[in-house]
Amino acid sequence: MKVLLAGATGTLGVPLVRRLIKAGHQVIGITRTESGAGVLWDLGASSVIADALDRDGLLRALKDTRADAVIHQLTALKRPPMRARDVEPTNRLRVEGTANLLAAAEQVGARRFVTQSFFGGYGFHDGSRLLTEQDRFAPPGGRFDPTWQALRSTEQQVLEAPGIEGIALRYGGFYGPASMSQILEGLQKRQFPVPRDGGAFASLVYIEDAAAATVAALDRSAPGQVYNIVDDEPVRWGVLIDAFAAAFGLPKPRRVPGALLRLAAPYMGGLMTRQSLRLSNAKAKADLGWRPTMPTYREGIEALLAELRPTRDGETEGVRP
Repeated sequence: MKVLLAGATGTLGVPLVRRLIKAGHQVIGITRTESGAGVLWDLGASSVIADALDRDGLLRALKDTRADAVIHQLTALKRPPMRARDVEPTNRLRVEGTANLLAAAEQVGARRFVTQSFFGGYGFHDGSRLLTEQDRFAPPGGRFDPTWQALRSTEQQVLEAPGIEGIALRYGGFYGPASMSQILEGLQKRQFPVPRDGGAFASLVYIEDAAAATVAALDRSAPGQVYNIVDDEPVRWGVLIDAFAAAFGLPKPRRVPGALLRLAAPYMGGLMTRQSLRLSNAKAKADLGWRPTMPTYREGIEALLAELRPTRDGETEGVRP
């Protein structure tokens, strides 16, 4: 297929471009910059320079483009969000950006559309059971409500668009070599506290596994489907961050009361203490034939260590004090 990929130079976008090309697809990446176009050229993809939030400009940029499918991987998150306002630009991409990309899909002749969603949209749970795609998604949630409703919006727009074979992927928390530098820097400076009681459960996915699942969904999913894209073993935040610190020889993170963490970082603190989300990946395995190569965070950390080897001066590659 010829695939129009929005977010092609992002943390997930780059490995996704590689996997799409390896699977035999032709990729046209949407990027806002000439430097992004250069990255895509080096990866073997072509590019269109446009801003997904500028509908008219996007459609002009694509006037001579044809594609079979669109994949929406746009976010504006450069670091873990601490407060609700940190997610506002990404919320716009999930609401307005999705609408604009659907207009682009119509113009370029694409019928298949895969959009990014997120496990946090399941809301507040106590972690006592595995959640499936049948569980309620994006309930009203106070300060979290704009984020959850933006996730609901991107899913509904894509799944309900006439003439579109829509698919929504509810990814777990991403981690991988390209996303670790800020976490490791924070641990190195003891600026990444964790809940005193270990905190909530999180469902994670290694970035390369997320990219593989996305290609599988593009190629194999029936229209109108939603999938949890997570690994096999949810983990408490405290256990995970302790494991990162131990593996890379960094100071053990400070333990703080959950209420204090939520006060200092309302968004991330709420995710780490109030959203205990254990997701099932059984549907993605059954329908897509997908299996995470990093079934738990343990294998993921081993892979990270292989990629981010300590340098001779004792620092970790990509981590600077």
